Amino acid sequence: MSKKRADLIVVGGGLAGSEAAWQAAEQGLSVELYEMRPAQPTDAHVSDWLAELVCSNSLGSDLPDRASGLLKNELRRLGSMLMEAAAATALPAGGALAVDREGFAAEVTRRIEAHPRIQLRREEMPEVPDGPTVIASGPLTSSRLSQSIAGLSGEGHLYFYDAISPIVSLDSINFDIAFRASRYDRGQVEEGDYINCPFSKEEYEAFVAALAGAERIELRDFEQDIQQGVRAGMHEYFEGCLPVEVIAGRGERALAFGPMRPVGLDDPRTGRRPYAVLQLRQDNLAGTLYNLVGFQTNLTFPEQRRVFRMVPGLENARFERYGQMHRNTFINSPELLRPSLQFHSREDLFFAGQITGVEGYVGNIATGLLAGLNAARQASGETPLVLPPTTMLGALCHYVTHASPADFQPMKANFGILPPLTLEGKSGRRQRAAAYAERALADLDAYLAGAELAAA
Repeated sequence: MSKKRADLIVVGGGLAGSEAAWQAAEQGLSVELYEMRPAQPTDAHVSDWLAELVCSNSLGSDLPDRASGLLKNELRRLGSMLMEAAAATALPAGGALAVDREGFAAEVTRRIEAHPRIQLRREEMPEVPDGPTVIASGPLTSSRLSQSIAGLSGEGHLYFYDAISPIVSLDSINFDIAFRASRYDRGQVEEGDYINCPFSKEEYEAFVAALAGAERIELRDFEQDIQQGVRAGMHEYFEGCLPVEVIAGRGERALAFGPMRPVGLDDPRTGRRPYAVLQLRQDNLAGTLYNLVGFQTNLTFPEQRRVFRMVPGLENARFERYGQMHRNTFINSPELLRPSLQFHSREDLFFAGQITGVEGYVGNIATGLLAGLNAARQASGETPLVLPPTTMLGALCHYVTHASPADFQPMKANFGILPPLTLEGKSGRRQRAAAYAERALADLDAYLAGAELAAA
């Protein structure tokens, strides 16, 4: 006798898949959540936990008048489990929401494993299942599942190379040079949430020159055996996660105006703003590990040691994790998905997370939440939710399903994707952002009330 299928299968135990499984289970569905690790490891993950953060440990700004902060507030209204887990494992990070990397993943895993309607299956799902399904397999989708998706869609995948930042141990940082501070003193702790390594003009120019000439790891073509139509070997980068050496190659001052901008910081040794600053952010709850903010890289490991130890204050840095590149795969969502995240030719199939072309941790969580809710609604005969485009989540879903397929690129939450708003008397950038955020939350509350979903 064959085993009865669960009401919903969710493929992928990352941020989107974990949130999707939780939301569907909370709506009463029995859920099987498939995660191929540890049986089949990836190039980027280092643990077996669900919802592992493989790049930064920051979920972005938590300020209400920032795009990322608005999206988080929408998720809190929608009852996001992962936002609760993030709050439970939060670390000081100024106006951002950063989490203890291991603690966050462990907390999400604990909650998923304890849910009575979720069965966690540690095995690969090799093909798109029949019946109600959420595909949230992420940027490192396995070869066999990639082939199945490509065969189902008739469209090729797009992918680019993504990069993660190095991590150093706190006790190897030289605080005779480095100093603690948050930009414009916005930190949550008195001494400042970030460790800052200040550069003089001469130190910065020498660092950029070394970075430009450093040896990089040769990129290999991923998934060459994927069927024709899956474009492999395209050495492209997403603008939102450029390797630091690529930024440096765009001009001598590119880093000083990018991840090494010194605005809002004064070097206590001089009382003046440095020429440039490398910031480090706390990476674990114990406060023993710090990651180099914005320093994704594809340099060889020996070159990372050599070049990054040129940073003032990191001359004796001990690297607990080196930066590295990994593949990132996403589907041609404008051709394949509806704003409800349903597949265009299968109403019971949903996609969520980075594979849809939504970029950023919180965007992944958000699309997972919507896919989980909509899978439950579709299974019960209700109309799937299509959130107002004036909300940040609604705008993201509208973008990935309505962008030009020819030049579709991943998108993070930003106010530029929201419909224009008449702002009489509100000329300042922050005033305008606050007005957009106020409209978004009001429209979300009204929509949820009309859809008979309770806003938190």
